[in-house]
Amino acid sequence: MRIFKLKQIISKKIKDQNVIIPGSKSISHRMLICASLSNGTSNIENLLQSEDILLTINALKCMGAKIDLAKGNRYSVSGFGNSPVKYDDTIYLGNSGTSMRLLSGIAALGTTQYMFTGDQRMCERPMVELLDGLTQLGIHAISENKLGNPPVRICGGNREGGAIAIDCSKSSQYLSSLLMIGPFMKNGMDISLKTSPVSSPYIRLTIDIMRKFRVEAHQVDMRHYKVAGEQSYTPGNFLVEPDLSNAGYFWAIGAITGKMICVKNISENSLQGDLKQIEILKKMGCKVKIESNQIGVCGNSLRGIDVDMSDTPDAVPAIAVVASFSEGKTKITNIKHLREKECDRIDAVSSQLKKMGIKVVQGDDFLEITGGKPKCARIETFNDHRIAMAFSIPGLKIPGMEIENETCVEKSFPDYWDIFETL
Repeated sequence: MRIFKLKQIISKKIKDQNVIIPGSKSISHRMLICASLSNGTSNIENLLQSEDILLTINALKCMGAKIDLAKGNRYSVSGFGNSPVKYDDTIYLGNSGTSMRLLSGIAALGTTQYMFTGDQRMCERPMVELLDGLTQLGIHAISENKLGNPPVRICGGNREGGAIAIDCSKSSQYLSSLLMIGPFMKNGMDISLKTSPVSSPYIRLTIDIMRKFRVEAHQVDMRHYKVAGEQSYTPGNFLVEPDLSNAGYFWAIGAITGKMICVKNISENSLQGDLKQIEILKKMGCKVKIESNQIGVCGNSLRGIDVDMSDTPDAVPAIAVVASFSEGKTKITNIKHLREKECDRIDAVSSQLKKMGIKVVQGDDFLEITGGKPKCARIETFNDHRIAMAFSIPGLKIPGMEIENETCVEKSFPDYWDIFETL
């Protein structure tokens, strides 16, 4: 049995304040990949330095990119263009689903095979829909266990492209992966989705980042996307904006403490889907302050709401914790894809809120939380960074909260506890 150290959360009264958080994980992954697909050198400022990003960096180096930390959190990336180099060993991607899915598409540009694997949980997570999409393009793409999960073996060689149809009901990353290689296809790519995608803001984010590298991809409608062929990525200088998934933990702190917590260096025009958290919290009774370079949230009389969070899955644990302090019921719907994350997040959130004395009903694709008076508990994180961060929040108000395996936050937010403890 694995034994984890416990982190004791110290309850305290906090003041109105501003916080600065690191760069976006989603943007960091995509910028690193687009820079690696360029011929030339790019400089990326404020790149997130976390476990998942380091896994992507290592994989891209294996594929031929030269990536160096120049100063602070500025990275220099010399790309391999449209020709990743041969790499004979297996590339390990931990439990980084973003790395696994996005890089499997990039591997299809190679003329030799790539083998990707991960930890035990990663090898349980779905990939079959992306493998099917690559197969439609004439790419050799298989699951080694024949169950549609990693380890996966990808071998490219076909650059015709053309029309394909895929299912993105489990992850929008399948589509993002294909969009990013579309410019290198002779006939581009014409992608139809069998159902509406989950987490659609991340698709728009991918298209926007591609555009920053002078490559055009287009959304025809919610289930139809096109990329023209024979384009090339152009290197340049880029800045990663703060991570709004991680901003949400501090907005949630503002919600439950009644203090105005502002996250700096954020624009209300951000394309990150988790910007929607401020609208959700506003409906729950919070005051939202939007200024030119920061956005803040302050709670008041919190109330339960019904909310569809299919586009903001990473925010569900934090919003669920806020719901536990709210009056009435909060029903969070269209979140079935959360069962395929770093852990089954629907079950994890439900079980830990119940430990805190909160009534929770879970369904296949929903959580219903009846607010009350949460009590202290020892929180099992399931090695999931978002469970650890979300359930640290009540500890500011409730003495005695304990978090198991607090180091799992290094996956996406290594400085989380340092910033949390300065509040």
